[in-house]
This record gives sequence, structure tokens and C-alpha cells, in this order.
Amino acid sequence: MDLVVGIPACAKTIDDREYHLTPSRYAAAVMHGVGALPIMIPPMGEAQVGLLDRIDGLLIPGSPSNVHPDHYAGGESETPDRHDAQRDATTLPLIRAAIARGIPLLAICRGIQELNVALGGTLIQRVHELPGRMDHRGGKGPLDITYGPKHTVAATGQLARIVGVGEFMVNSRHGQCIDRVAPGLAVEAHAPDGTVEAVSYPGAPSFVLGVQWHPEWRFDEIPANLALFRAFGDACRARSGKLRKAA
Repeated sequence: MDLVVGIPACAKTIDDREYHLTPSRYAAAVMHGVGALPIMIPPMGEAQVGLLDRIDGLLIPGSPSNVHPDHYAGGESETPDRHDAQRDATTLPLIRAAIARGIPLLAICRGIQELNVALGGTLIQRVHELPGRMDHRGGKGPLDITYGPKHTVAATGQLARIVGVGEFMVNSRHGQCIDRVAPGLAVEAHAPDGTVEAVSYPGAPSFVLGVQWHPEWRFDEIPANLALFRAFGDACRARSGKLRKAA
């Protein structure tokens, strides 16, 4: 495998020790779905933008933490115990720089929220408390249940072309979601309650797609999810090939 895809990690404190980590399923999806070598990007702030010169794609993974509302003028935090300032300080500049450089980007769950905030959009902090909205948090139980299919999404545009259908089932594991869509982003899927489930950036120089669900969960068993990683991999290979020809 010649391609390398970076995956930003979270900062976690466990037994008074600080760790940088992210679930292993993202790396598995990159290796076996994208066809690239995964590398972890520690949440060390804007200095990590320098790593973009050494990778072919950027995958922004999900996380139990939420983007701090200070980054989108969202007022007081409604989840003060669920933030990761080190990750925010790393992913937001990484996203902006990756798009500017034409590096393919796939953003998942918290990632789609970071993508929206990085480009000037806002978030709803507790979508399940709004009238008419579903509870998207996944519920309790074993992972096969909480990551199991929850609702359909109606897809359009690039997403519909990638997966080959206009409607399909997805899982759901989030308490926050996109409110005001960032300038330049196009909505490509909605949940039945109107929640934004996918966005793209048509004006970007390369592949940019964000999804609110978790396609990395058993990605190889669900055709629509596998198609997302294949399309991301194709974009990474195309960019890598152009750079080699230019050199």
C-alpha cells in the first residue's frame, strides 16, 4: 500500500494519565476499505498541519466529545463535561488546511460537525430536546444494538452517486448535529426528522464528504458504507497520481 491516510486522535485522561487514542475500527476501515495505511495524528494543535505534506487523505473520526461552542459562537456549553480542547485545536485547522491543499477528506459523526464548524457553520447542542426531532443517541445495550440500523436517510448529489441509491438505512450515535450549514457546503442527506446527515463541498479542489452516521462500523458488511470508503480511496489515489506525474 502506497497511500497514507491520517486519523486525528482524541485526548483522553484514564487513571490520571493522558492518552491520545481513537477506536481501532477507523484504522481498519482505512486499511481494508480505503486501501491505505492509517496513521494516527496526535492532538497537538495547529502544528500538526505540517503533517499534511506527508499524507494522501484525512479521515476525521467520531468521538464521544463535542466541539466546544466557543468555536461557533454557540453560547454556553450544554455539555460541559464532554469537550476535548486539544482535539478542537488540532482538527479545525487541519480541516481548513486539507481542503485548501486539495487533500481528500472524509468526516464521520463528530467529524461532520467539525467540518461544518471549521468552515463557519453552527451546531445544535441537544438535538433530541427539540420538538419533532428524533433521539439520535443510539440508546443503551451491546454495541451490535447501539450501532445497529436506526433510520433511513434520503440521499442526493455526490452521496447518492457513490452509494447508488437514494435512500438507505444508517446507524445513529450522536447528540449534536448541524444547525446552520457552513458557506460552501451542500447538504446531501437528511434523516426523516430533517436532521442533516451528510454534506459535501462542491467547490473544493478534491473530495470532501461528511456523514453523521458511523460507516466504519462493520463497513465491509454494508454496501453503502463500503462504497464511501472506496470513493474516498479513489480520490486519494487520484491526487497521489497527479502529484507523482507533476514531480
